[in-house]
Order: sequence, then structure tokens, then C-alpha cells
Amino acid sequence: MSQKILGIAGSLRRESYNRAVLNTLAEGREIEIFDISSIPLYNADLDGEHPPDPVRKFKDAIAASAGLLIVSPEYNYGIPGLLKNALDWASRPAYKSVLKGKKVAIITCSMATTGGARAQAAIRDCLYACLAEVVPYMEVAIPSVHNKVENGRLSDAKSLELAEGLLKALR
Repeated sequence: MSQKILGIAGSLRRESYNRAVLNTLAEGREIEIFDISSIPLYNADLDGEHPPDPVRKFKDAIAASAGLLIVSPEYNYGIPGLLKNALDWASRPAYKSVLKGKKVAIITCSMATTGGARAQAAIRDCLYACLAEVVPYMEVAIPSVHNKVENGRLSDAKSLELAEGLLKALR
């Protein structure tokens, strides 16, 4: 297994603050960013030995990684549908998925003062259900992220320090 971390952003938006945070953290590190936007909506009829190609690639990338880094916004107090869908696919087959025992770190970012804390709790609950090993570390939630990203990069020193501590714990 590789020492590479697999990073995913829970937002589709091209100029996503979450994607900017993920890209910043990936610079100079062994973090491979996987775009989950091509994963189709979960359909049990398509699940099995021959899942859709984007699903197979996603599961293979998770399996080959040393851990998973999720950077996500909060949508309506919860997990963005894009991210929840990807986790649903990765969670199959139940109790034997590529997420079972996989180390996962979560960062949430929001323009709100909560930093996406409610989404973080929901993502954590979903990962527990998938038997993933959520890294024991303080929650990294970046509030007012729109004031902390400049030129597509996370520029806030305190947020970077917290995120880097979480990455260290993930490794």
C-alpha cells in the first residue's frame, strides 16, 4: 500500500473554497486528489462485481491509499449530496468495504461562523457506519473561509496550522 493520502472535496464548484483548501494542503505532499463529480448516483442495480468505471476507480484509489482526507462544505446543516453519494458507493459491500479500517481525516469549511461543524458531525457519523477509522484529533472547521482563501490558496496561518496538525495525525 502506498503512503499517499487520497484527498476529496465535497463541492462541485470550480472556485470552491474547499477545493482551494485541499489543493493548498496537497502542494508538496503525497496527496492525490480524486474528483468525485463523475460518480453516478448510487443504484443498487449497478452495484456488484462490475460497478460503473468511476466507482471502481474511486474504490481502487481508496484501497491503494494510506488514508483519506475529506474537505467539505456544509449544505443545510449536513453532508453535500455529492460527498454522501461517493461515501455510499465506497461503503459497499457492507462490512467489507474499502472504507473498513481506513484512516480518514475531515476538514470542513464554510462562509458561516460555524465552519461547517454540523456537516463534520454528519460526515463522522457516516464514516463510523462504514467502519472507517476517523482520526482522533480536534475538529478542523474553517469558519469565514471566504476571508481565508486568496488566489485559490488557503492563506490563513491558524487554519493552515490546524489542518497540518490533522494531516500529521492522519499519517
